Amino acid sequence: MRLYINIDHVATVRQARRTDEPDPVRAAVLAELGGADGITVHLREDRRHIQDRDVDLLMRTVRTGVNLELAAIDGMLDLALAWKPAAVTLVPERREEITTEGGLAVSGEARGRAEASVVRLRAEGIRTSLFIDPDPEAVRASADIGSDAVELHTGDYANASRPEQQTAALERLRTAADLASSLGLSVHAGHGLTYENVAPVAALAACEELNIGHSIVSRSVFTGMERAVREMKEIVMRARRC
Repeated sequence: MRLYINIDHVATVRQARRTDEPDPVRAAVLAELGGADGITVHLREDRRHIQDRDVDLLMRTVRTGVNLELAAIDGMLDLALAWKPAAVTLVPERREEITTEGGLAVSGEARGRAEASVVRLRAEGIRTSLFIDPDPEAVRASADIGSDAVELHTGDYANASRPEQQTAALERLRTAADLASSLGLSVHAGHGLTYENVAPVAALAACEELNIGHSIVSRSVFTGMERAVREMKEIVMRARRC
């Protein structure tokens, strides 16, 4: 099980004052020291948190690997092709949202954009993933498109207010993960995962990678980034052993 740390919200704090601290690049170094298997950043069109400068420096300093999240549009893809990160995850993006809500559309016109983007990225040797809802049709479409992986949106599970809702959402994740694996896709998961709710998702046999950001960045305010990452990694690995 790989644990990728999303450092977007270190940049969110920095951009609140339009200054140079806290530096997400330094956060990435500490995350790696804490045991992170990779660093995830979402470069948004409006540059609300991560900046081009951040990605440029991360590409030169991260030792594990950078997973670059971005929208499937030409301008953003051009940047990805120039930087050549280890992986690109295509995500939906709406200006009015606080964080990414819901999975990428992979039907109709949106499917065409996703497929064209995957073709461009794979031609340059960049590993691709699609951030999708845990829906069987979305999983099958992702396989047909030719993506290397899917990242299953765990928002319904994380936001469930009642135990039976959480159980049902976890079962949808399990079903989608098993289907994706059977179709040859690598399975990742993320969104809203915390120290309290991550273990059942980490225990899903087909899941290979988790992307977690806000909860870890929040804890790091009190404990420091290295310790916050190490504590999350211990929970994830303990869940895999059970």
